[in-house]
Amino acid sequence: MQNGVNKENLKLKNKARLPSGKSDLRKPSWIKMRPPAGDKYLKLKAMFKELNLATVCQEAQCPNISECWKGGTATIMIMGDTCTRGCRFCDVKTAKNPEPLDPDEPRKVSYAVSQMGLEYLVITSVDRDDVEDEGSAHFAETVELLKFMDPNLIVEILTPDFKGKKDCIDKIIKAKPHVFAHNIETVKELTPMVRDPRATYEQSLEVLRYVKEQDPEIYTKTSIMLGLSETDEQITTALKDLRDVGCDVVTFGQYMQPRKRHLKVHEYVTPEKFEFWQEFAESMGFLYVASGPLVRSSYKAGEYFMKGVIDKKRQTNTMKKELS
Repeated sequence: MQNGVNKENLKLKNKARLPSGKSDLRKPSWIKMRPPAGDKYLKLKAMFKELNLATVCQEAQCPNISECWKGGTATIMIMGDTCTRGCRFCDVKTAKNPEPLDPDEPRKVSYAVSQMGLEYLVITSVDRDDVEDEGSAHFAETVELLKFMDPNLIVEILTPDFKGKKDCIDKIIKAKPHVFAHNIETVKELTPMVRDPRATYEQSLEVLRYVKEQDPEIYTKTSIMLGLSETDEQITTALKDLRDVGCDVVTFGQYMQPRKRHLKVHEYVTPEKFEFWQEFAESMGFLYVASGPLVRSSYKAGEYFMKGVIDKKRQTNTMKKELS
């Protein structure tokens, strides 16, 4: 079901809810959050504030923010800071009718980023089910202008599912981001209890499949949170499903409860288990896998790897043009 609330998902969500409330678990020794610091971090923080740009790095209090910004990567959130959906793991504000889209935002973002000297940029957004095209044209324009303002910049996008509307996804594909990321977030069995009813497991897989089918040159990517009571068998099935739709990159990270109203952490997965899933996913043929307690979907190591892959492809294409 592409439009409106998936009724079957809603029934499942109401039938078997995962618990929220104050967590009973203590954070283990391997979950260490270092306060962000460093000259590059402070400089970019001031610049983002001056330009009124929202970053997921700051909004989500990402533990890797200093490392990423120091290395010339950042994740910017467009289309406002209020989502029209209410996933039970996410701390982003929600509303049925957020503020209208800023028509000048694509231009503002592209100009600002061109002044920052970034090498790798991730553009993400809230869901905007209140907008006729789900905000896809706004998203695509931002990508196009970013590439125009800085042709050397590598652009990864982390998108909503656009309710599975292929005409909306086509607009994004036409803008030709280097990496198209869309997160399945969790395994199939937990999706109805973790994500908004409008965000289905099958719909997310279809987005990834469709992008790869329409433009095989675009790298596709997704992320899975661990620690929500998923089983090894369920994770294995999810990885097989992702390979079946041609997904190139997968990241694993620990789910962290933002507030009491959100889902409780069922388990703090050990670093050894994260290492197991990295090796397992690599053996299945994923181009790249990042896996660790503090890894997030836009983790810097993955970006550095993708930068190397994309730069190599650019060099090969240049050589082909010169020889033709």
